[in-house]
Amino acid sequence: MRIAIVGASGAVGQELLKVLSERNFPVSELRLFGSERSAGQRYTFCGQDYAVEQLKHGDQFRDIDIAFVSAGASVSREYADDITRFGAIMIDNSSAFRMDDDVPLVVPEVNAVDALTRPRNIIANPNCTTIQLVVALQALNNICPVLRVHVATYQAASGAGAQAMQELQEQYRQLVAGEEVTVRKFPYQLAYNLIPQIDVFTDNGYTKEEMKMYNETRKIMHSEVRVSATCVRVPSLRAHSESVWVETERPVSIEEAREAFRTSPGCALMDEPDEKRYPMPLFLSGKDEVFVGRIRKDLADANGLSFFCVSDQIRKGAALNAVQIAEWLIKSK
Repeated sequence: MRIAIVGASGAVGQELLKVLSERNFPVSELRLFGSERSAGQRYTFCGQDYAVEQLKHGDQFRDIDIAFVSAGASVSREYADDITRFGAIMIDNSSAFRMDDDVPLVVPEVNAVDALTRPRNIIANPNCTTIQLVVALQALNNICPVLRVHVATYQAASGAGAQAMQELQEQYRQLVAGEEVTVRKFPYQLAYNLIPQIDVFTDNGYTKEEMKMYNETRKIMHSEVRVSATCVRVPSLRAHSESVWVETERPVSIEEAREAFRTSPGCALMDEPDEKRYPMPLFLSGKDEVFVGRIRKDLADANGLSFFCVSDQIRKGAALNAVQIAEWLIKSK
């Protein structure tokens, strides 16, 4: 396959290169694109050196089969026609097209077949918090319809990019040294703190991040499931965590739930509380799966279950999910 990566110098772009290599994706030709600032930077892929080209309007994508795009919503909107004009499939990691009726929003473990219907030749990658949520929800939905979800997210600094990770590390260094703390990427100091706001607030009091989880979950699962989210930035470096409360159509036993999470694609069961074995971001960064533990009955709802899940949002929440979409498209030909 002739592959392009737009936003190759960013955190997700770099992870895409790593995932493509690790999974032996069939790349016959690779082109890297970025901003004027990134142009000329060089990266190695499978032993070969590649230079980043400046993204421009025109025919740069004439001979591309699949373009992975991770350069922000404004870039995706501006260059979508250039990318898809000659037949390339655009797998977009931004929020630009996720809720468009003519753009499928795909998590392969849940709704891979949606990728076959793409009138604009664009497939949207969901928000990272939504991806890990729906992978876990689908495991339960396969045995009993999920009706309602409450979720609290604990989102790592990496969700705001590589510079945000550097800022968190720098804040801890500054605090230990007794220096003034630098705050640029977040509204407040993140070190030794929690910030109950990710993205801007909307008219209903929820943030855009929280509304993404509501809207995207329903679109991906083709369901009227009701989702209420509270999204919190926490001072961990990488991998997001979620506390989830689920109401199902009938009571689901702990044993049923554990078996569902154990056998469902994309999930990994990590639920041995007596051994203090449960998902934690410190130990699961760089992993592919959505790890699920702390599974228990909801004491406030006879049809309810509670669980805790962790997933690396740069991998499954972005780069890996995009590559899995491309792999599924190749297999479905």
